[in-house]
Amino acid sequence: MFILPTGSSKPVCLICSETVAIIKSGNVKRHYETKHKSFDQTYPLKSALRAQKINDLKAQYDRSSRILTHSFTAQQRANECSLKVAWILGKHKKPFTDGGVVKECMSAVAETLFEGKQKDDVCVKIKQIPMSASSATKKTEILTDDVLAQLDEAIHKAPCIGLAVDESTDVSDNAQLLVFVRFFNKDKEEFCEDLLGVTPLQTSTRGEDIYLAIKEMLKKRAIELKQVVSITTDGAPAMVGRERGAVARMKDDNPQLISYHCIIHQSVLCSTLSDEYAEVMNTMMRMINFLRASSSHQHRMLREFLREVDANADDLLLHNNVRWLSKGRVLERFWSIRGEIAAFLAQLKNQKATTFSLFLEDDKKMDIVAFLVDITSHLNELNLKLQGKDNSVCDLMTAVRSF
Repeated sequence: MFILPTGSSKPVCLICSETVAIIKSGNVKRHYETKHKSFDQTYPLKSALRAQKINDLKAQYDRSSRILTHSFTAQQRANECSLKVAWILGKHKKPFTDGGVVKECMSAVAETLFEGKQKDDVCVKIKQIPMSASSATKKTEILTDDVLAQLDEAIHKAPCIGLAVDESTDVSDNAQLLVFVRFFNKDKEEFCEDLLGVTPLQTSTRGEDIYLAIKEMLKKRAIELKQVVSITTDGAPAMVGRERGAVARMKDDNPQLISYHCIIHQSVLCSTLSDEYAEVMNTMMRMINFLRASSSHQHRMLREFLREVDANADDLLLHNNVRWLSKGRVLERFWSIRGEIAAFLAQLKNQKATTFSLFLEDDKKMDIVAFLVDITSHLNELNLKLQGKDNSVCDLMTAVRSF
C-alpha cells in the first residue's frame, strides 16, 4: 500500500498520500494499522476487489504525479521563454517595456496560425509567459550574472590574459573607463575577446585614477595582476606617462607587463592633416553645422529645397567628434550634393551664407575638399578593417601595409 517516489527516500501511502518519515517496516506497519485498519475489512486480502482498489490507487497516484510534473515543466518552459525574450531584447538594445509588445505579437500570431483547441492551448501558454518590464529586468539580471560567471570561469582557467583599456567621455560629460580582455579559452580551445567591465571615473582621469579603477576591477573579478601579460592603450599621457601613467604604475606591480599602443589610434595620429588641409576641413565642418544645426527653420528649408530639386540626398550629415568615421561620411554626403548646397546658400541673405558661398566658388579649396573626400574614404575603409573581434596582429599589419 506504499510507493517510493523516484529520487525520494520517504515512502508515500497510496490511500492517504501521506509520507512516512523513516523507511522502516515498523513505521510503515504502524501507519497502516493506525490510520487504515478498516481497509482489510473493506478489501479482504487476496480478493479481486482489493487488487482492483490497489490498481486504482496506483493509477490515481500516477495521474497526480504527471499533473505536478506537467505543471512544473510548463512553468519552467514559460520562464525559459521569458529568459530568451530578455536575451533578445538586450542583444538588440531594446527597452524592457518591449516585452509586452512581444507578447502581444505572439498572441496575435498564434490566433492567426492556429485554430480550435490548439489555438486556445497556445494562447494560454503565451499568457503564462512573464514578459513585464519588471520581469524582463529580473531575467536580464539573471542572464548577466550567468554570463559574468562563465566569463570569470574561463578567465581563471586561462594561463594569461591581455587587456585593452580606453577612457572616453559620454554625452553627459561622464568619464567612462572600458576594459576589454583577450584570453585563450581552454574549453572552446580558441582565443576569446570580451568586455571585462565598464567603470565610471567620478572626478579626474589621471593615471592614478585609471590605475586604481583597473586594479579594483581585477580584484572584484578575482584576477591576479600577474596573470595580465599585456595591456593596450590609446597612448594618452594618463595611460603611458613614464612616471605617473597607469601603465607605469601597473608595471611597478608586474614588471613583466608588456604595453602596446593601439594600432587604430596610431593610424588616426598618422592621418593628421596639415595646416592648409585642416583649415579647409574646419571650414567645411562649420558650413555643414551652420546649415544643419544653427537654425531648425533653416534646416527644414534645406531639406525641402533638396527634395524639390531631386538631389541625391535629402539632408546633410552632422559631424560627431566622438565617431572617427564621421568626417568621411559627412564629406561624402556633402560632395554628392555640393551643387545644390551652393544654390541654397546663394538664396540666403546673411553674412555667413555669403562667406560660405565664396568658399564653394574657390576652385583650389574645392580641389582640397575633393582630395579630403577620397582620402577620408580610404581611411574609413582601413579603420573598419582594423576594428572587430578575432583580428590577429598579422591581419592588422597586413591591412596597414597594404594601405
